[in-house]
Formats: sequence, C-alpha cells, structure tokens
Amino acid sequence: MGSKPRKKQIWCAQPLTPLMEGPDPELQEEGNKKESSWEVIREWFKETSIAHYIIQQYLAATGCLKQQKCNKNMYASGIVKMICCETEVSTGRNVKTLGTRSGESGCFVLWQMLPGMWSLELVVGGNKVVAGSDGKTVWRHTPWLGTHAAKGPQRPLRRIIQGLDPKSTASLFAKAQCLGEKRIGDDDCFVLKVSADRAAVMERSEGHAEVIRHALYGYFCQKSGLLIYLEDSHLTRVESPENELSETIYWETTIGSSIGDYRDVDGVLIAHQGRSIATIFRCSELSMQYTRTRMEELWSIDDVVFNVPGLSVDSFIPPADIFDGVH
Repeated sequence: MGSKPRKKQIWCAQPLTPLMEGPDPELQEEGNKKESSWEVIREWFKETSIAHYIIQQYLAATGCLKQQKCNKNMYASGIVKMICCETEVSTGRNVKTLGTRSGESGCFVLWQMLPGMWSLELVVGGNKVVAGSDGKTVWRHTPWLGTHAAKGPQRPLRRIIQGLDPKSTASLFAKAQCLGEKRIGDDDCFVLKVSADRAAVMERSEGHAEVIRHALYGYFCQKSGLLIYLEDSHLTRVESPENELSETIYWETTIGSSIGDYRDVDGVLIAHQGRSIATIFRCSELSMQYTRTRMEELWSIDDVVFNVPGLSVDSFIPPADIFDGVH
C-alpha cells in the first residue's frame, strides 16, 4: 500500500540514501547460467575486490586503521557560501541564460553520534534549515516546506561523507565497483561507483513521482589514498495527474564536490575545505524544451571535536510534528 501523496512534494534529490550494488539478478537465473553470464559475475567480484582494497587504503591514509579507540560522537562547525550562478532555458530553438551570479554567506553546526544519529543546523541569508536522524528516521525542516520525514531507508548526511567521517564514507562504498581510473585536476584517481538497489529506489517514490536511479561516484587519489571528489547523480520521473494533459517530466540532479585541505584531528585526517556544484536539469519527454539551473557551495570547517561529553540520544529526537504531512 502506498502512502497518500503529500500536498508538498520535493522532486529534487534528498540527502544520500544508503547505496549498494551487486551482480545483475537476471544473469543468475537457472536458465541464464551460460559461460558468458559466469564471466560477468567473475568480473563483478574482481571489481568489488579492487574496490575493497581501495577503501582499505583510504582508511589507512586517513588514520582510521591505527585508531586505538572508536570515536563515539563528533561535533563540527563551519562556514558556507551559497552562490546561484544562472538558469539556462531552452525553447527548442533558442537558449537564454537568466539571472546573475549572486551569493549568500552563512554557517552550520553538525552533531553526530553512533549509530546513525546526526543533527544539522544551517543558516544562510537569514533562512534556517534543520535536519536530523535518530538512527531510524531522517527528517528535515525548511521555512518553505515545514517539517517532514524523508522517504526511504536510513541514510547518511552528505556533509558527513565529504571528508568529515572517513568510516561513514568507507561504509557507504563497502560494496562499490571499481570503474577504472580518471584524472581529477593534477591527480590520478581510482573511480568507485555505488548505486541504490531497486527496493531502496522504489521506497523513495511517491505519488506521481518515481525515482529511477541514484548513483554515487567516489574519486580516490592514487598517490595519497584520500577521497578528493564525489559525484552524486539522481534521476526522478514525474507523471502528470490523470485529469491533466499527459506529460512526463524528468528531473536530474547532479552534485559534484571537490574535497581537500585534510588536517589531522586526534590522529584522523579530516577534510576542512570543499566546493560543490549542483546542476538541476528539467526536461519533458515530448518536448525539446528544458531548463538547467546551476548552483555552487563553498564550505570550510572551523572546528572539529570528537567524543563530546554529555552528548546523548536525547539530542537527536525528531520533532513531534514530523509525520503530520504523511498521516
């Protein structure tokens, strides 16, 4: 049974879902167990084995493998600058670029506690966004949408896997595949890919909106072993209501994040600076028209503290009205 559609829908990508990928189930059916199928499966295990080695090198490079004591919680604070670059509009014949480059500065505070609990407060340009997870439910509050729970399985926060918590990043890529090598700037990198499984993708669909795919690509520097670039790709298909003209709209959100300025914090290398460029592409199945909006975020970390005394599970309790928009 699907839940009733909420009045307020969000078609763009949400904080990352736990992602995993495996061999194609169709290749494992009894009727398909031919030599070519077994070759594909063997290749998959080989790619996974290489990815596992790359992740172990990443954990070693960040100092996580040498840790004698596990960090139970973390506090981090920093500053951000959000920049709206431009919106490109195509009518099929002509392309116009609207808007001017403008930005707003702000700050954020992040708390994290094992297992799977986190809380984020972000203030930019006088607007405050709050999001969190109690380990079971992910929720968020924005001035324009109010408070609501995120659909789908438990997921980590994008800010956390951008170099703040190497172990969470490693866990996310635990069953990734190695696609090969690619140069990012001056660095040769191994490229790992992990995709949301079909069940997780379907669970995040709602009403007329269907999530088609969600994939994450990690670029790990061959020289240092560190994660230096993340690419998050999310595609959603939205069908028009039956009483309106039949039209299918696709929304594709791509977020590319450069990660750097690694510094030692209690024996662990933590990224202290980064830049993300988000591109939101909207197009119709029956039309040549499209819109493409580009936004940019610059962020830096001011302070990181592990094992904060007094932090408890009570700090991550969701708001009481979290399910008002669902029931």
